[in-house]
Amino acid sequence: MDVEPFGPGSMHWETAGEYRNLLVAGSALVLQTMHPAVGAAVAEHSTYRDDPWGRLTRTLTSVQKWVYDGTGGLEEGHRLRDLHRPISGVDEQGRSYHALNGEAWAWVHLSLFERFIALNRCFGTPYTSEQERVLYEESRQLGRILRVPDREVPPDLPAFWRYFDDMVADRLEPHQTALDVLGVLRGTPTPPGLPRPLRRLWAPVGAGAGEFNYFVAVGTLPPAVREKLGLRWTARDERRLRHLGRAVAALTPRLPERLRYLPIAYHARRAARKTARGLRGPQRSLRSA
Repeated sequence: MDVEPFGPGSMHWETAGEYRNLLVAGSALVLQTMHPAVGAAVAEHSTYRDDPWGRLTRTLTSVQKWVYDGTGGLEEGHRLRDLHRPISGVDEQGRSYHALNGEAWAWVHLSLFERFIALNRCFGTPYTSEQERVLYEESRQLGRILRVPDREVPPDLPAFWRYFDDMVADRLEPHQTALDVLGVLRGTPTPPGLPRPLRRLWAPVGAGAGEFNYFVAVGTLPPAVREKLGLRWTARDERRLRHLGRAVAALTPRLPERLRYLPIAYHARRAARKTARGLRGPQRSLRSA
C-alpha cells in the first residue's frame, strides 16, 4: 500500500507533537479501553499499571514517529501491527478478542481524531468545519499508515460523527480497564528517574498531579461517556475546566517552539525548516547571477 508520509504544511505536523496533547492522553486511553476487545487486551497484555511512565513514553514516541519521521512513520505502522499480532485471548465474559480485530484497531485510531477535536475545543481555538474536514482527511491518511482496514474507516466527516455516536451508544461499555485507567491517572506514581532524595517529596506532588489528571480526563470526555462510566461532573467543574482551557489557549502560542513541542516533533520541524532554507538558497544564487 502506497501512503504519503506527513510533512510540513499538514495540520498533523502543526498539532500532533504539541505537549498540549498530554491533556487528552488519559481520556484517549479511557475511550479506547471502553471497547471490550481493547479493554480486554490492555488488561491482559499492557504495562499501564506496572510501568505507566514507561508506557506513556513509548506511546508518545510512537505517535510522534507516525507524523514526524517521514518514511519511518510507515515502518512504525508495520512495527505496531507486528507487535499486536500475537495478542489475543478470552475476556472475563467469555468473549474472544484479538488486538488486530478490524473494528477494535480502527476504534483506537479513530478515537484519536475525536480527541484532537476535543483538545482544541477545550484548550485552544475550536476548529472550523473546514478545518475539521481537512483534519479528518489527514486522519484517514494516518489510518493507512497504521494499516487500519479501509472498510472500518468512515468515508467523510459526517459519517465519522455518526460512527462515533453509534460506537459510544452501542459498542462501548463501562469496562473495568477504563475505570482502572482513571484510577492510575489519579494515583500518578513516582517517576522512575526521580532522584532518591526527591522521592520522599513526591507524595504531595503526585497527589496534586493525580487529581489534576483525573479532573482533566473526566472533564474532556463526551458527556455520554461520562454517564456510561458513572462519573460525576458538575456545573462548577465545567466552569473550572473552561478557566483552565482559556489559560492554556492563551499561553500555548506564546511558548518557544522547544517548550511547545515534544522532542521528536521539535527536531523534525527544525530540520524541515533547515532543509527548506537550503533548497531556497541555490535558487537565490541563480537569480542573482
